[in-house]
Amino acid sequence: MIDVNTMPKPSPSDARRHVLARRAEKRAAAEEIGVDAGFIDAMVETFYAAIRADDLLAPIFAERVDDWPEHLARMKAFWRSVLHNSGEFSGNPMLKHLAIPGLELAHFTRWLDLFYATLRQLERHPEATGLVAGRARMIADSLFTAIEMRRSGLAGGRAGKDLPHA
Repeated sequence: MIDVNTMPKPSPSDARRHVLARRAEKRAAAEEIGVDAGFIDAMVETFYAAIRADDLLAPIFAERVDDWPEHLARMKAFWRSVLHNSGEFSGNPMLKHLAIPGLELAHFTRWLDLFYATLRQLERHPEATGLVAGRARMIADSLFTAIEMRRSGLAGGRAGKDLPHA
């Protein structure tokens, strides 16, 4: 049996090189199936155009987004961080969503429906659609579950189980 306490610890520079290599691998794998910066830009622009036209979601965003170009730039950085592990996004989406009163399953379901429709519209490769859709669902599940747990404690722990899959 290996005793991890006696193993040499990697130097900070070794750890940094490892992190950068993993980021490069993740980005290369995503780009290989078409999830590159151009795709992410188009996805964010197309998706938020649909959000802004949606009867259920548009009012929520209209109350909170004053500068759409700035918001879209932040969302592009967010999705590059999620899909390429770029590390460029800083912020706390969880706190932002916890502060929005009245978010329900219907809001997250509609968000995912619009997201999946955007992915189908822009699809370059089925594997890319699966990758991005999976991450979007995981994010929606996490946000909605946190909201429900704040409202009802542990009873909300599986709140996102009924969210749609792509």
